[in-house]
Amino acid sequence: MGFTRAELDSFRDRTVPDLLPDPLRLLLVGINPGLISAATGVHFARRGNRFYPALHLAGITETVIDAGDGMSAADRAQLTDKGVGISNLCPRATARADELDDAELRAGVAHLTEIVTERAPEVVAILGITAFRTAFSRPKATLGWQDSPWEGTALYVAPNPSGLNAHAQVPDHAAAYAEIARAAGVI
Repeated sequence: MGFTRAELDSFRDRTVPDLLPDPLRLLLVGINPGLISAATGVHFARRGNRFYPALHLAGITETVIDAGDGMSAADRAQLTDKGVGISNLCPRATARADELDDAELRAGVAHLTEIVTERAPEVVAILGITAFRTAFSRPKATLGWQDSPWEGTALYVAPNPSGLNAHAQVPDHAAAYAEIARAAGVI
């Protein structure tokens, strides 16, 4: 599915529904949806994003999900059947995460708290250290396990899988995802 710049811009500020299976064991939390995700209705839909290849390499999915044209029921089941959900700190779609302001990121913690209170996942993983630092008011946080604000739910921060993050590659993401998936009982 190809989009012109004007078509993509028409999806600015739209949202992508959370993927919340029942039961929810592992909640992967992006920063916010990109314009292609808003256009397709699927999280991490931009081809070249390292999210789905890393999930596969980590052993969470049986195949590499190609969400660039949306997500098939079979691909969605690879996640939901294992209790893997996806949400975002900020629901508003933008071309780049740096278009968000600090208040939007901080407001995302309340949304996550609602999900955790209702669904009680084993692990919540925030995918992006800079967004985590801002949202949770922890300016010196590092990647890895964090003190969780939610009793009974562990909190982990992994690198952002966007292609704009050159610091981590697919094997780095996969190692983090495998660690959190084991902790959540997904693999």
